[in-house]
Amino acid sequence: MWWNPNHMSGKKERPSGSPTAGEPAFLAAGKVRRSHGVRGEVVAELYTDFPERLRPKTKVYLGEKHLPMTLRSARIHNEGLLLGFEGIDTPEEAGRFRNQTLYVSARTLPDLADGEYYFYQLVGLSVVDEDGKPLGTLTEIVETGANDVYVVADPSGTEVLLPAIPDVILDVDLDAKTMRVHLLPGLVEEDSDE
Repeated sequence: MWWNPNHMSGKKERPSGSPTAGEPAFLAAGKVRRSHGVRGEVVAELYTDFPERLRPKTKVYLGEKHLPMTLRSARIHNEGLLLGFEGIDTPEEAGRFRNQTLYVSARTLPDLADGEYYFYQLVGLSVVDEDGKPLGTLTEIVETGANDVYVVADPSGTEVLLPAIPDVILDVDLDAKTMRVHLLPGLVEEDSDE
């Protein structure tokens, strides 16, 4: 999830922690589901579209306490990966990590091209229309398959769903923490008083 930069977004990164304002310390890369085999490996569900980045000698962090571990092995298995950790050699030892979230350091994320952003960079931005009128805060990104959809909520809780397409998303200013959008007809209800 956190590796695949789509237009105006990145896939499924889930921030946790914050070393500086607005920057997460760790991003969820997957979840350990269960132990596998007799060599201390685990089956991991992935939140990344680039499993090749999880390779031997990669440092990862497990669970809410972010226990540092180094990958001994990593190979594709069905829809996830089989992971082995250095120092974990039995199914019993590996079983301790069942249902633990697998994190990576946000500092290890690759830089993205202009116009590409990770989800954690977009969630929380103030969203304004092309005239500067505030629409609310980007609270969630929904992956639909065709394109992502940005959920923007105003202070009253009213939500606007914006397709993450170039015709709608005009620009993003991470320094100003704003996103400027063009509202296509029908995206927001018009006031009947006008």
